[in-house]
Amino acid sequence: MNLAKRYSQDGYLVVQGLVSGSELEELRADTAAIFRGRYRVEGIVQADDSESDEAVLAKYLCIHQPHKISEVQRKFIHHPKTVEVLKEIIGPDVKCMQSMLFVKPAGFPGQAWHQDERYIPTEDRSLTGAWIAIDDATVENGCLWVIPGSHKWELCATAPQPANEEYDGIGEIAIGFDDAGAIPAEAPSGSVVFFNGYLLHQSKRNRSNGFRRALVNHYMSARSRLRWCGREDYRDIEMICGVDPWAERGLEQIASPWLRPRS
Repeated sequence: MNLAKRYSQDGYLVVQGLVSGSELEELRADTAAIFRGRYRVEGIVQADDSESDEAVLAKYLCIHQPHKISEVQRKFIHHPKTVEVLKEIIGPDVKCMQSMLFVKPAGFPGQAWHQDERYIPTEDRSLTGAWIAIDDATVENGCLWVIPGSHKWELCATAPQPANEEYDGIGEIAIGFDDAGAIPAEAPSGSVVFFNGYLLHQSKRNRSNGFRRALVNHYMSARSRLRWCGREDYRDIEMICGVDPWAERGLEQIASPWLRPRS
């Protein structure tokens, strides 16, 4: 079964070996640079030279929109092998609107069940996450869990998160569905997990002694408008491939990097 058919059937793919060892080292080095304060981001404290990278990273969970400050992070939005898969599962015209760099140190929580399209709504259900495993993502360190086929459902109702040590306590949790079919989407480092915006997914607490670093970029068909952040069509985007049918609307600079809080 080819990638497009598997993605259409299950709503997600784990494609191993897309990112090379040297590329992973570049990502790890830049991740350390970001959280050491080499770039100016509100909430990130300039690290002392005596602090190890591990000690610095242990303070943080995630930064949103790192591609706004780092050319390394921006480069991985356009990663050629990732883009080839995106063209198969989305189509010839693809844009990106968001990046998220997770560090997830030992003991840090995951995210409750949710569907990304509830928060980043496309017109054609084309939203796709590309989750680059910088470290091996395992059940122990808090990999993604998914419900295969749930991308064919509609958006679930949501409720405030109940007290649960697995989750960060931020925002909502999807409710009203059976999660008996949930499976872990374990991914060796260098793999990319692609998942549809309607797919129900979660992650749990990191119970290992190390980090679970991942760069997650969100893409969609460039043919779809994006009603997001109060805009009729959100235009703070990166064109990835193909043609932008809405190019005459121009581009905006809206988003800036921000730290994701943790419980």
